[in-house]
Amino acid sequence: MNKRYKVGIIGATGMVGQRFITLLENHPWFQPVVLLASGRSAGKTYHEAVGEKWAMSVPVPAYAKDMVVLDADKDAEKLVGTVDFVFCAVNMKKDEIKTLEERYAKLEIPVVSNNSAHRGTKDVPMIIPEINPEHLEIIASQKKRLGTKRGFIAVKSNCSLQSYVPLLHPLMKYGVKSAAVCTYQAISGAGKTFATMPEIVDNVIPYIGGEEEKSEREPLKIWGKIEGDGIVDATAPRITAQCLRVPVTDGHTAAVFVSFEKKPSKEEIIAAWKSYSGEPQKLSLPSAPKQFLHYSEEENRPQPKLDRMTENGMAVFAGRLREDTLFDYKFIGFSHNTLRGAAGGAVLLAELLAAKGYFD
Repeated sequence: MNKRYKVGIIGATGMVGQRFITLLENHPWFQPVVLLASGRSAGKTYHEAVGEKWAMSVPVPAYAKDMVVLDADKDAEKLVGTVDFVFCAVNMKKDEIKTLEERYAKLEIPVVSNNSAHRGTKDVPMIIPEINPEHLEIIASQKKRLGTKRGFIAVKSNCSLQSYVPLLHPLMKYGVKSAAVCTYQAISGAGKTFATMPEIVDNVIPYIGGEEEKSEREPLKIWGKIEGDGIVDATAPRITAQCLRVPVTDGHTAAVFVSFEKKPSKEEIIAAWKSYSGEPQKLSLPSAPKQFLHYSEEENRPQPKLDRMTENGMAVFAGRLREDTLFDYKFIGFSHNTLRGAAGGAVLLAELLAAKGYFD
């Protein structure tokens, strides 16, 4: 693709916003031209606004340092005609986010959102690009409802889902009946570092607000289908989840238990994982991992420290596949929560939208 798209980042000072800033440095298709945040940061240069909150392992990219941050709420109209679309990763109340994102869409600015606010909206596609790219077709219905020509909202799913849903997906042909999952989630998922979350050191916190409900419900929308003006959730498989915050910087691990209608062999499961690829691989999208799903034969893998940066943090890892006494099988899943799970997944979704002409 020769076209360059001009991009805004809403919520640029937060943890996911920072990840967008680093990912879009030298991106072949996307050029960030506007950074937006809350009124507290507006009017400052990005470097001043982010200050001590910068949590990435690399310095603030040179292109972003001196960009003056705009007010995401008050300056929305200024983006009309200056950007092709925006990424949104704001930390606000759910109804405020809904209103903000719809406002941008109605200004004819497409929104690729990292937020959960619109994930339940029937005509907003929630996409894992390798799994349900066909859900983009609902955008036509959404535009009708919003009364827009090019404005729309597309969202990515919750970060914890990326550690197990992509691994269950290629096994759906065997009739996944039920799955139980325990996720062990990194502190960057809460926008924290060890310096800003001292209570996690030498500790595990067995509750993350709203996370278990999302983990059980969102996969059914991803596996659902378009009917009329909305996406209708799948009715199976049944999923139960528990989500724990653990003292890890980046990377969500999942302990997964699964039962099937027709139980495959261990070899068939591993072959299904290794051979699986999706639309991003076919289209050779810039952020797509060459190998989407990786399986390790080593008994002590995957590990966040060793495996999180596989394929630039965009791969999903499985290990320890074995038969179970209650379910048919159990295995460990893993993904990088702010790359594949958050900003990277949103950039990949935007690349899919660009490749399919949704920003033109």
